[in-house]
Amino acid sequence: MNPDELLRLIDVLQIQKDVSKEAIFLALEDALAQGVRKRLGMGEDLIVTINRTSAEVTVEDEEGEIEIEMAELGRIAAQAVKQGFFQRLREAERDTLYEEYENRVGTLINGQVQRYEGQDLVVNLGRTEAYLSREDRVRSETFAPGDRIRAIVVEVRKDGSRVRIQLSRTHPDLVRRLFELEVPEVADNIIEIKRVVREPGYRTKMAVTSIDPKIDSIGACVGVRGSRIKAVIDELRGERIDIIRWSDSLETLIMNGLKPASIHLDNIYPDEERHAAIVLVEEDQQSFAIGKRGQNVRLASKLCGWDIDIKTRDQYFASEEGAPPTEGGTPDGDGLATSEATATPPGENAPESTTPDSPAAEAAPIETTVTEVTTTPSEDEA
Repeated sequence: MNPDELLRLIDVLQIQKDVSKEAIFLALEDALAQGVRKRLGMGEDLIVTINRTSAEVTVEDEEGEIEIEMAELGRIAAQAVKQGFFQRLREAERDTLYEEYENRVGTLINGQVQRYEGQDLVVNLGRTEAYLSREDRVRSETFAPGDRIRAIVVEVRKDGSRVRIQLSRTHPDLVRRLFELEVPEVADNIIEIKRVVREPGYRTKMAVTSIDPKIDSIGACVGVRGSRIKAVIDELRGERIDIIRWSDSLETLIMNGLKPASIHLDNIYPDEERHAAIVLVEEDQQSFAIGKRGQNVRLASKLCGWDIDIKTRDQYFASEEGAPPTEGGTPDGDGLATSEATATPPGENAPESTTPDSPAAEAAPIETTVTEVTTTPSEDEA
């Protein structure tokens, strides 16, 4: 093969394999050095270099340049060169793919469902395949080969000669990335999504704030007549989303996080030592505060990063023998009494609540400040 043909071959491989020319030259140099060593019976001190412009091949060892024609290598050495070159080319292709997708961890990616491998869903990304495990799929979601799918890249690792890309549709960042697509103010960092907590397939609470006082963070995320939040809900296949206004005040954060329940700030009693808070509610608001199967208080607790204990006044006075609660914890310092609903999550924070079905959500303006925006669903929905 003359130098011109070699350069054309390298150009073709660069396009086909999407690997840099330098990586191809290095793979070819290593493979040629392996073949020449086999032919001449020499050690690792022998090196082969290829001129990047003229494609001239130079063979050198410790004593200097060695005159050898590549055509004289022989069949065995030539076979070793071929095998070594394609092996190194595959490694270079794997490394390029790994670097590309490692930089995309945490980002949203589009693909097409290819097939099932056991419990894993194989997704075609174009150049490669990714995997969506059963644990990273929402239980209520089903996919068939050919379906388009969006997911978050959560892990990229080298697996032998391949790169394994792991996707997720249960990760909270999926909601975050979808809002970045639908809400320009979020993409431009005018509105900041502080925290997102999920029970995938059922409900999400998301805390937002705006750096521009002229822009209402909740109204912008909801959109006119709920158009923006509806697009996200459709992608999540009906998952309910509560958008909550962020607050640096713990009491306000807990109050907003427990919406749609109506709670007064004076009825929230945090205990710094136990990292827990007692919240007193009216009897008709208790079911809303707790939520269906404890979902509302559980998500609010994750959002705030505090244990939240929901009680009516009668329940509290009965458990504490009539002693009223005091700010900073329980009256006698004996800790939290057994509650009707207690949630213990990681650490996340939040404020006000809006859902797409809410009349306030439909009317929420983008350019004005929204006061308290919440919905009052039935007890089953809460």
